[in-house]
Amino acid sequence: MTNIPKHIAIIMDGNGRWASKRNLPRIVGHQQGVKAVRTVVKACGAMGVNTLTLFAFSSENKNRSSEEVSLLFKLFLTVLKLEVNKLNKHNVRLKIIGDLSLFPDDVQTIAREAQAQLADNTGLTLVIAANYGGQWDIAQAAKQAAQAAIKGDISPEDLTIEGFSKYLSLANEPAVDLLIRSSGELRISNFLLWDVAYSEFYFTDTLWPDFDEAELNIAIESFNHRDRRFGARKET
Repeated sequence: MTNIPKHIAIIMDGNGRWASKRNLPRIVGHQQGVKAVRTVVKACGAMGVNTLTLFAFSSENKNRSSEEVSLLFKLFLTVLKLEVNKLNKHNVRLKIIGDLSLFPDDVQTIAREAQAQLADNTGLTLVIAANYGGQWDIAQAAKQAAQAAIKGDISPEDLTIEGFSKYLSLANEPAVDLLIRSSGELRISNFLLWDVAYSEFYFTDTLWPDFDEAELNIAIESFNHRDRRFGARKET
């Protein structure tokens, strides 16, 4: 592979369907999905990806059954506790984006502590989008920009594309080069709406728990065959 994307974003879809196909509880699918996360994080770090953003919990997921939401919270907490030392060992920096106020206090505390512990690492930046939505991201950025304008810190003329981008969750990360979605769905489900303006999309029928390094390599190989012009006219 000659061109490794600087920033890969993944909509990790299909955990529930993976479990249903095996007559297992949905939470088992989510647990298996964590194993796929470990595999992809390790592979991205090894190949030199700068940033990997994973859609772990959308702002719409809270509309699922209270039992499943509660189990997802517990799984999220458990994974943070178990994985932080492993991530630190591999020089991974962690960033969690989204409205964490929905999560129980213990989850919020562990999330803050994990990010602080890994803040000085210089390898792969792992971004976890939790209770995140692209519309929410743009709205909260607009709110922050409006507050800055009211205080006199900025003027309306400062809100160019670049100026507004500073208020978004991924402000300090490179642009998303490649967006991957597993499970065969052909939509982006309110994920990183601003940030994927010129991303290449790759959709696979593979359910997330079955997504492995080979699948990742196929996605990157597809990316390498794209003609990325960013709106410019192709020369003939």
